[in-house]
Amino acid sequence: MKIVLLGSGNVATQLGPALKEAGHQILQVWSRSEANAKILANKLGVGTEVIGQLATVNMNADMYLIAVNDKAIREVAEALSLSIGDRLLVHTSGSTDITLFDGLSSTFGVMWPIQTFSKIKSVDFKRIPIAIEGSSVIVTATLRTIAQSLSEKVVEMSAVQRTFFHIAAVFACNFTNHLYYLADQILQDQHLDFDMLRPLILETAEKVQTNRPIGVQTGPAIRGDQHILDKHLALLKDNLIAFELYRKISECIMQSRDHIQSTR
Repeated sequence: MKIVLLGSGNVATQLGPALKEAGHQILQVWSRSEANAKILANKLGVGTEVIGQLATVNMNADMYLIAVNDKAIREVAEALSLSIGDRLLVHTSGSTDITLFDGLSSTFGVMWPIQTFSKIKSVDFKRIPIAIEGSSVIVTATLRTIAQSLSEKVVEMSAVQRTFFHIAAVFACNFTNHLYYLADQILQDQHLDFDMLRPLILETAEKVQTNRPIGVQTGPAIRGDQHILDKHLALLKDNLIAFELYRKISECIMQSRDHIQSTR
């Protein structure tokens, strides 16, 4: 598959090499930052050209893969469509509908890797689920073939399903990481070391790989230990954000416990 990669951020930086390793050809890399595009093109090696203008895009590609932030997808697609006509347009967003491409091409879709990416840490795409959706049966089949060359887990999802999955991912990943940040701040205020929490974090993450989250929930809220909850809240009284989050999340955990007990 001949591919033009539009973007040089976290997703593009990981997806480009994964596609090449799977046997696809990355003809060109474009980015608003030409310097970043050059870094990614150099990583992809000989045969990948850097372009600074979308008007100079290679018109012989099989797929034009847009891996930019959600707000820029339509803008990039509009500029691109002037050169490529009805060729295959694909974006990598979790919460952006493929109807965004309406009027720009007759063949379009989504290929969303369900993972958090950074430029500095490589990932094993074989273990990353990929959600796909195409504008037609043929496009969906094409996307499935490409995605299966990268991952062992490819799932077709509608726009609504994908958005709900994205919401769940925000809770499971982004919010969780922010809670790590708050935990770090609480410990720093007491001159304590966040490193001491890392084994606990890892153990929890490993448990949830093979169990439903509710089945491995621990802590004072799931036990209904109001004495400890009150003690913790008293110590957090001067940290309003942490105080409210602790209270609300503890209430949510207790409600989940009560729900399980009522359904037994």
